[in-house]
Amino acid sequence: MKFFTKRKDGGDESTVTGYWLIESKRLFSICLLKFEGKSREAYHTHAFNCFSWVVKGKLFEQFLNGSGRIHQASFKPFITRRTDFHKVSSDGTSWVLTFRGPWVEWWKEFRQREGCFVTLTHGRKEVTKPAGYEG
Repeated sequence: MKFFTKRKDGGDESTVTGYWLIESKRLFSICLLKFEGKSREAYHTHAFNCFSWVVKGKLFEQFLNGSGRIHQASFKPFITRRTDFHKVSSDGTSWVLTFRGPWVEWWKEFRQREGCFVTLTHGRKEVTKPAGYEG
């Protein structure tokens, strides 16, 4: 369990900085996220379900299936499920308060440049690689 930490949320390529009040992957996490501009190129799922509120700014969420939605500052939360294959970008700087549930052991990302799906586990370690993927 960690308290009051700051780091990139989503790996080194992420444009999102997380300010965690509490992080317990086994139980729950509460985090303030600072989105700055464009998202990483990879569509991804999460190891957790979460409820989030845009506190300031505007987010654009794109799903792998081509649909999308816009999130603006509101008292109404939006839900991100573990199975949502998405990527999120911000109109300038946006702040989001998020409550995350317990983590499962793995999640996936789709790397557009390579055209492949990758399964990840804690520490963003790859646990499977598609045939022919050299990354």
